[in-house]
Amino acid sequence: FPAALGRHGWFQSHGQWGIETTPISLPGTLFFFDWDGSGNADHVGIVVGVDETRVYTVEGNSGNDACNYKSYLRGSSVIRGYG
Repeated sequence: FPAALGRHGWFQSHGQWGIETTPISLPGTLFFFDWDGSGNADHVGIVVGVDETRVYTVEGNSGNDACNYKSYLRGSSVIRGYG
C-alpha cells in the first residue's frame, strides 16, 4: 500500500474508518500512522493481533529495508486511525 499519505480518505468516504477511541480493529485491518503530528497518515501497517493494551502490526519500510513486526500502545499519539 504505497504512499499512505491521504489513503485514509477512501476508508472515510466509504464508512470504513475508525479511530483508536472506537472498538479496536481486527487482524488484517490497515493501521495508519501520523509520525510527524500533521494530522495526515504518513505510514501504514497491517494489524496482526491486539490485546487489552497493545496493537501488533507488520510493516514495511520500518528501518532496515525489511518487513518487521511492531507493537504500539492502544491510544498512542502516532496512530491516526484504521480502515
